Amino acid sequence: MDAGLHIAARKAADWRLRTRSLQLGRRTLIMGVVNITPDSFSDGGAFFHPDAAIAHALELLDQGADLLDLGAESTRPGSQAGGASGSAQAPAVGAEEEQARLLPVLEGVLRAHPGAIVSIDTYKAETAQAALAAGAEIINDVSGFRWDPAIAAVCAEFGAGVVLMHTRGRPEEWRTQPQLTPGNLLATVRAGLAESLGAAARAGLPTEAIVLDPGYGFGKLFNENYALLARQSELLSLGCPLLAGLSRKSFLGRTLAPLYGGSDAPSEARETASRAALTAAILQGASIVRVHAVRSALEAASIADAVLSAAMLANEQ
Repeated sequence: MDAGLHIAARKAADWRLRTRSLQLGRRTLIMGVVNITPDSFSDGGAFFHPDAAIAHALELLDQGADLLDLGAESTRPGSQAGGASGSAQAPAVGAEEEQARLLPVLEGVLRAHPGAIVSIDTYKAETAQAALAAGAEIINDVSGFRWDPAIAAVCAEFGAGVVLMHTRGRPEEWRTQPQLTPGNLLATVRAGLAESLGAAARAGLPTEAIVLDPGYGFGKLFNENYALLARQSELLSLGCPLLAGLSRKSFLGRTLAPLYGGSDAPSEARETASRAALTAAILQGASIVRVHAVRSALEAASIADAVLSAAMLANEQ
């Protein structure tokens, strides 16, 4: 029986962004989350006001965030993000309102910190265009170019870096979807990400501009997230680096329920669990982690990176 250490080997790569490149794979990069929404599951609208959001973003940079991810529409379970499935119903937050929330924060961050690398969490082509024109480097589309297919051409036009996430269904469907077996789950995620890569290629986006996100919590039921995390590294065969967003996710709170009297741990009590999940994701090949608390994530990632380095040395001997 092989008793060797089996840890995913992520490759060094240059992620091509709108105006520059970002080196991935040598150490884990930390993406700090800024939710400019009144209804975020993780911070309850604490940064909805532009001044508060700008101050928070700059604080995350001071704590060591390598890049920021600004989002202005909640995609929590049950929300109308993306519009209602199978109908013409518009999303709860339209493009005009989304931009009114986002653009002052983006502009304020770049005024205070001109070198900041900013990602915009949106699936809307119109918002992506406005944000890229205002200085964003990356578009993080939770739908993987599915909810507004025009966004792919916008990203290609600007030469943006993109994060393509796998989402199964729409937020209003997540609580009622049938459960998948572990094997079917991975196949479903792989096929969905491959479809998104195909849309990117048809729009003219090069592979070097793309990072993939398995989409933890996005249409995955409780234990499905752990099954996906355990096999995350197999998604590296799609040829792109991986980003993992596990911070404060509800499935972590459900796992902690026995420690909280049988109720799911609230979002503010999920930080230790988030660091554990983050570490597992890095050891399963993630090059970037998307987090709410930057300093503790940076510390956890440093330890995980040290384990990866030791494993690489052991495998070379």
